[in-house]
Amino acid sequence: MTVPVITPLLAGAADAELEDWGPLEEATGAPMATHGLEMWAKGERSAGVWQCAPGPSRWTLENNEVIFLVAGRMTVTPDDGEPIEVGAGDMAVFPKGWTGTWDIHETVRKVYSIF
Repeated sequence: MTVPVITPLLAGAADAELEDWGPLEEATGAPMATHGLEMWAKGERSAGVWQCAPGPSRWTLENNEVIFLVAGRMTVTPDDGEPIEVGAGDMAVFPKGWTGTWDIHETVRKVYSIF
């Protein structure tokens, strides 16, 4: 049986103190500052809070990722689809192998799970 990891941080994700994670490697324009807090990790799986400054980026995901935006706004465009607006209060699922772009319009803060 798997025991869930329970943390009080999710309720305070919007105000959580984050660490400097440096510039976003996936940025396709000017450098984009990132900050985060990893709450749980086991191998390639992890969960936490991530924040990124505005700008364009390109992604190719090696794992599944589920996000819940607690702040900010961005346009997500899959290579094989139409642009989708994602904003605070929205949840998105990116399956393993997903490719496309994220155009962050306002600094985003997300709660994420990578598996």
